[in-house]
Amino acid sequence: MEQQLRKKILFLDELIKKAESLKKDSKVIVQSHGVFDLIHPGIINHLMSAKKNGDYLIVTVIKDKDVRRGPGRPIFPENLRIENVATLEIVDYACLVDDETPFECVNKIKPDIFAKGQAYKERDRRIHEKIFKEEREFYFGKTRIIETSGFSFSTSQIINNFLEIYPDETKAFLKNFSNSYTFSYILESLEKLKQLRILLVGDGIIDEYHYCSSMGKSAKSPIVVNKYITHEVFAGGAFAVANHVSGLCNNVHLVTLLGNNESKEEYILNKLKPNIRTKFFFREDGPTIVKKRYINQYLNQKLFEINYLNDVSINDKLEATIVEYLSREMPKHDLVLISDFGHGFITKKIIDTVSRQAKTIAVNAQTNAANVGYNLITKYQKPHYVCLDEDEARLAAQEKYQTIDDVAYYIKQILKTDNLIITLGKKGSIGINCHNEICYTPIFSTKVVDTVGAGDAFFAFTAPLTVLELPMELISFIGNAVGALAVQIIGNKKPVERYELLEFIYTILK
Repeated sequence: MEQQLRKKILFLDELIKKAESLKKDSKVIVQSHGVFDLIHPGIINHLMSAKKNGDYLIVTVIKDKDVRRGPGRPIFPENLRIENVATLEIVDYACLVDDETPFECVNKIKPDIFAKGQAYKERDRRIHEKIFKEEREFYFGKTRIIETSGFSFSTSQIINNFLEIYPDETKAFLKNFSNSYTFSYILESLEKLKQLRILLVGDGIIDEYHYCSSMGKSAKSPIVVNKYITHEVFAGGAFAVANHVSGLCNNVHLVTLLGNNESKEEYILNKLKPNIRTKFFFREDGPTIVKKRYINQYLNQKLFEINYLNDVSINDKLEATIVEYLSREMPKHDLVLISDFGHGFITKKIIDTVSRQAKTIAVNAQTNAANVGYNLITKYQKPHYVCLDEDEARLAAQEKYQTIDDVAYYIKQILKTDNLIITLGKKGSIGINCHNEICYTPIFSTKVVDTVGAGDAFFAFTAPLTVLELPMELISFIGNAVGALAVQIIGNKKPVERYELLEFIYTILK
């Protein structure tokens, strides 16, 4: 049995060569693609129907890291999921594949036929059909797409109904929420964001993750010695916010500050999405901000962090140049996002200029190790939307023990903001709208890989929604869904994509 499985489970490059060889022999290749978490009657029916359309059936199984179907997914790890698929007699070959770009493996394998199951018919029509309408040929090439016939079961519905993914309070919330807001309404709301013109002003940060393993205590010093294993570099801070929001809005303009020496400009431009227009200003007296985090690879715990930055405010001459540029640009944009990490870029004059001239302002002022107590949201007045975490809100209100409701009302009052959301970690979020109506939204995440960057993703997705004057409970719901996806990503390795958000929302509302 093991020997048979080894022959059927191939690496992607092996599968591509196998497909090429079979097509040369005039064999018709059918491919099915998905998570294949639970092998239920609907899956079997789909694969049997798919096999009838060709000579060979290839099944590609999405790796754990790229599964974004909803809470607690996948139920089974990738090694078990691929083995379960391969044990089916109707499957000729199986392969674990990356799915960061959806259906990319279809383009590489180039099957004659791509088979979609009935259970995904509605989801694909409402999500993927819109996403790939103009790029269909790029993803599927000349491959013919068919929908398999017969009855269907939805894996997501089975998991939602029979497995205890969420506590009763969250399930009750989702049931009530789905009675008020349909998936179609949420989809239409997100569609409206495409035409918004966004100006993002903020601190760009290069995040480095250096992975280590502990070797033991030093013989001569009271420290733990770590062995370097590998490292990754990500575009964080305002760069990450820009990448997130550019998935919703077609027109994004990023204004940020780099260091004159070793600016890392080329790296940054390569990491930003194509629809992001940039304006970089350069300071002579400091570097482009780099934050190096040293992490235990096996426990995924931060050991320590080193920041390369000059957090003194920029000089008057550079400040005047930036103010002049922003004054010209702001009238061209519907929303100005401020991503303020308190690292010397966003000065009082810049804040005053934006406050006077921007049509609509959304602000996230972060507290971090470099600015604790010195980068409070209270330096802003009358923004349309403010997004903070609980610690940032309590620090600004100077209230350590007061209820979060009272803290939220106080912050909203002193800022004179229309809309406020405070994220509460494992407790979800609290939101207050322009009518001072308060709403709580539970957390939707069941698996946390890394919380770094989750707040940026939350802010990037919720801020544009406030321009549409949508209900606060809907904005908070979307923000918490984004947060559940963001905490499954290491740092700012990749942005939360719009299609991933739609997949997740579609799943949890079933």
